Amino acid sequence: QVQLVESGGGLVQAGGSLRLSCAASGRTSGSYAMGWFRQAPGKEREFVAAIRRGIISNTNYAESVKGRFIISRDNAKNTVFLQMNSLKLEDTAVYYCAFRSSVVVSTIADEYVYWGQGTQVTVSS
Repeated sequence: QVQLVESGGGLVQAGGSLRLSCAASGRTSGSYAMGWFRQAPGKEREFVAAIRRGIISNTNYAESVKGRFIISRDNAKNTVFLQMNSLKLEDTAVYYCAFRSSVVVSTIADEYVYWGQGTQVTVSS
């Protein structure tokens, strides 16, 4: 079992920045991938970014956030961060952290086994 705890959401004006954190605990040994997904009201959950834990830090980003969001990790603390810059109104959503016991930084939600409770990000005009 793996437990994920997200933090860092909140209310920010368009153009501003927020940093989300996701701390993993439990069976986190070895290589794995962690990702961020988001879900806006009335919409399906969508991929945002993912990163693998290991010597080589592969990352993957949704086209909508490339150049604005940065995913990073602290292996020693089993924590993944999502730095969100130049936030737009359409970035408003509940952001979820996800974990899979594979080094593949998948964009598919069903391939992640463990999920955090979600943290709300609201971008205002």
